[in-house]
This record gives sequence, structure tokens and C-alpha cells, in this order.
Amino acid sequence: MAFPLELQRRLLCMEEARRQTQHQLDIVERQIWRRMASLIPTLGRKHSGYRHGRAPEPSGFLERYRSNLAALTAERQPEIDALSRKLARQDRAIAMLIARLDPVRELAA
Repeated sequence: MAFPLELQRRLLCMEEARRQTQHQLDIVERQIWRRMASLIPTLGRKHSGYRHGRAPEPSGFLERYRSNLAALTAERQPEIDALSRKLARQDRAIAMLIARLDPVRELAA
């Protein structure tokens, strides 16, 4: 019967599309991390040393890092959200197709 083969073929195509979407999401995340890595040297230069008798604030670097990471992520957030929604839709569609395919597999066995 060709019906189970068509479902299996469709499942393979859907899984490949999901892998591509996940890959796109991974690329966006890597781009954010690369950009943050390139900013680290400039974040460290903003310490004041021992000016006016005060020690440099140890959490200053971490605060600047977090605020820059939040800004970069916010810049790409619409793209991240769209890819995440697409991934969730693909996961649901694949789960539905697997549920539809399983009874057919049991009949064929």
C-alpha cells in the first residue's frame, strides 16, 4: 500500500525542514555570542582603577556584559521568536504525523 510510504516520505521531509529551522536558530545564537566575544575587550577598558581612592567595582564588567548581551538579544528577538514559533509548529506537525503513522505501522506488521 502506497499510503504508509507517502506518510513516511512526508515525515522525512518534515524532519529535514525542522533540522534546517533549528540550524537557523543556532546560527542566530552563534552570531550573538560571536558579537559579544568581540565586544569583551572594549567592556574591560571602562574600569576606573583607583581613582579618588576608590577601588574599581568588581561587578561593573559583569553589568556591562549583561546589558550588552541583552541589547544584542533584543535586537534579534523578533527573528528568534519567529524561528522558535516555527520550530514549535513543526514539532507539533511531526508529532501528529507520527501518531497518524503508528497505527498504519501496526497494521502492516
